[in-house]
Amino acid sequence: MHHDVTLIAMLAIGFVFAFVFGYIADRLRLPPLVGYLIAGVMMGPFTPGFVADAGLASELSEMGVILLMFGVGLHFSAADLLAVRGVAVPGAVGQILLATLLGIGMCLSWGWSLGAGIVVGLSLSVASTVVLLKALEERNLVDTANGRVAVGWLIVEDLAMVLALVLLPAFAGVLGGHESAGAAGHGAAGDAQPILLTIAITLGKVAAFAALAITLGPKVVPWILARVARTGSRELFTLSVLAIALGIAYGSAAVFGVSFALGAFFAGVVLSESHFSHRAAADSLPLQDAFSVLFFISVGMLFDPSILIREPDAVLGVLALIIVGKGVIAFGIVLALGYPVSTGLMVSAGLAQIGEFSFILLALGISYGLMPPEGRDLVLAGSILSIILNPAVFFVTGMLQKRFAPAPGKPFFGEKRFHALEKDLARNKARGEEREHARKLEIEELIKTFPMLSLIDEHDQDSLLLLFRPKSASPGQRVIRKGDRGDAMYFISSGAVEVQVGDHRIPLQAGAIFGEMALLSGERRTADVTAVDFCQFQVLDRRDFNQFMTRHPALRAAIDRMATERRAMNRAETA
Repeated sequence: MHHDVTLIAMLAIGFVFAFVFGYIADRLRLPPLVGYLIAGVMMGPFTPGFVADAGLASELSEMGVILLMFGVGLHFSAADLLAVRGVAVPGAVGQILLATLLGIGMCLSWGWSLGAGIVVGLSLSVASTVVLLKALEERNLVDTANGRVAVGWLIVEDLAMVLALVLLPAFAGVLGGHESAGAAGHGAAGDAQPILLTIAITLGKVAAFAALAITLGPKVVPWILARVARTGSRELFTLSVLAIALGIAYGSAAVFGVSFALGAFFAGVVLSESHFSHRAAADSLPLQDAFSVLFFISVGMLFDPSILIREPDAVLGVLALIIVGKGVIAFGIVLALGYPVSTGLMVSAGLAQIGEFSFILLALGISYGLMPPEGRDLVLAGSILSIILNPAVFFVTGMLQKRFAPAPGKPFFGEKRFHALEKDLARNKARGEEREHARKLEIEELIKTFPMLSLIDEHDQDSLLLLFRPKSASPGQRVIRKGDRGDAMYFISSGAVEVQVGDHRIPLQAGAIFGEMALLSGERRTADVTAVDFCQFQVLDRRDFNQFMTRHPALRAAIDRMATERRAMNRAETA
């Protein structure tokens, strides 16, 4: 070939390998993601055959993380985050600290430095939100109270890792690595003032981004989507959803230093308060699924299988810390905060793996000379094995939850806090359902009043609702004047009007339409229309009428027939 097709080759072979190994894994009663990881190993530099571009795979996988986190945000409102803050914030922070201490102790026992221990400990202390969501979705647990707590916990961990990624270069010299450019001029001990300033700036940026997203976002984003939905173009709406998700994700990283994943999550949270959230989720779902597969492929590509033979004891130690160590810590913290055993088990299962932030921390630690490359291989081995074993962990957790489930009607430990959390989450869910129900009722009422609108499907009915402009008229008010230019079509929601054609007056009640003849013919208005009661109209402007009717020939044909019948009737009346 005369041009570079690296991207096409990687996507083609990646999806083929993922499909083949994913199908084999499913036939072996394993989760398909196990097959995706194996596909990545087969495409990596440590196995013979095709070797994909690791950097390209990593960037494409980041797309999957962005879209998946955007989808999470669409179903996880700011109110839900506030509802679980009592357990997610102290729990995640405490678990990160204790798990990092375990990682430091393990690395010191291997003869590694304190800096290496901190990097490895932090890498092992956090879990992958992508893996957790896949596990929860497969078990229909995303919308449960325990599922919400687990997701909220990992969101707090992601926020903590943003801070860690910023502070690690500042502390690199202190911990025995190479000093960063920003820290080099502040003395060997790393001046306290610049470090504190760095912390303050980082926290300020994250707070500024969150405040901007929560206050300004719900006003701007739904307004943009409403304007796009008015065009009636499905492709344009899907494009606008992707533009918002990727644009906010990239902008948050470039301006505020927040990760792509967190930026995309907040973009989803912003949109979750709008009635466009369900449509946005449906439009972005296929891309989420496709690109999330690339995330698991990119993880598998980094794995060197020989580490299992070279350092089996160290691999087992890392795996034990990920699955057992973090699980026990999280379980204890949840119980100490006064929440039930079922919540502790769910969080423990969700944390029994590591993912994207771990790899970023590892790469940063190696670049600053804080840890040997061998550490990356050990952590990656732990990541691959923990992700593969995660379904088994969830299975065991489910068995334990059934075993320790309280008898119906009997009190249990943490009952008060858990029921309060359930009520808060149920209240938030009810608000969203009320908004959606009100929108559906509005559409149903519209179709009931104007049966011809049933000719268009649900998505386009929603678009038509956005195109309508409400208008009212009092008895005796002239709505349309003969000889005027046709600029709109009127749907009578309530009340009645009278159409005057020559000396004849034709009454029209609620459910009727008028003004369509001038729009279809392009001629001037041929009759006066006057309100004879208090009227409410839904008005469709000329431009919107032409665009919408072009996309829906069946509806246009029905209106054409109605207009033809009216012309014949008007000619008969005036003859």
